[in-house]
Amino acid sequence: MKKSRLVVLLGPTAVGKTALSLALARKLGAEIISGDSMLFYRGFDIGTAKPTLEEREVVPHHLIDILEPSASFSVMDFQRLAAKKIACIEARGRLPFIVGGTGLYIKSLLEGYAFNKTAGNAAYRERIETMAQEKGKDFVHGLLQKVDPEAAGRLHVNDFRRVVRALEVAALGQERISKSREAEAGGLVYDAYVVGLRRDRQKLYERIEERVDIMLRDGLEEEVRHLLSGGVSAACQAMKGIGYKETVAYLAGCMDRSEAEEEIKKATRHFAKRQMTWFRKMPYIHWYDAENISEEMLCTKIYTDIRRFFMVRCK
Repeated sequence: MKKSRLVVLLGPTAVGKTALSLALARKLGAEIISGDSMLFYRGFDIGTAKPTLEEREVVPHHLIDILEPSASFSVMDFQRLAAKKIACIEARGRLPFIVGGTGLYIKSLLEGYAFNKTAGNAAYRERIETMAQEKGKDFVHGLLQKVDPEAAGRLHVNDFRRVVRALEVAALGQERISKSREAEAGGLVYDAYVVGLRRDRQKLYERIEERVDIMLRDGLEEEVRHLLSGGVSAACQAMKGIGYKETVAYLAGCMDRSEAEEEIKKATRHFAKRQMTWFRKMPYIHWYDAENISEEMLCTKIYTDIRRFFMVRCK
């Protein structure tokens, strides 16, 4: 069976994916599917650096603003919805283009993880809860850091129910998630060209600092106040995102504004580092350095490589 064509652009936060994705999408005749878990939530715009409405008018975007803040969403949900969007875009004669930084979601889609639907494992949860009583919540959170660092970065140590659930999903994954035959053979379930964008670490950290400054200037605090006054719980999953949890703490009087700003910057730097660690598990990524090259030249180079990749595979 012929595989669907797919282009993917991934990289750490603040590396420059959005601007490049818009330029590439126009050249490729593509429609963008978000591969960033925080962009799914409505109302969470400034702190997620969500593409603006104007940018989304230039190129069609999918899987943005699809969830209420209180909604739960899993890698299985993403895989299912993204696969449907890929098929619909392809049917219109357009090229599906995944853009984002949530490594687990993108990896599961590309490698075709097959998830068995289960109601969970009560015995496993009980074992973890006993472990927490004996060794503490920090120990349990440390276990999650080892098996799913991305989830550990999102979840606070005291968000124990979700930490346990994330551990349960990871455990079920080891036991009940299998790769497709293509992935087992070292291939992907899509005919995909996967672009990785990277920068020198210090340059990336400078861009992170600048991005946080812009978010604060553009009204992150006001956005969080509006969400809270509109009934969004400070304990909901979306509010655990970087930038939001620190702002909630600031508004609650747990830290001053300068402390919140520094905590956001520090958490974002750590997140970018974890993202790069995750991407190293994806050997099929074609890496491009975004330093010392204009955006136009970088876009042209990647576009040329994508065209060459698909032309060779047609022969």
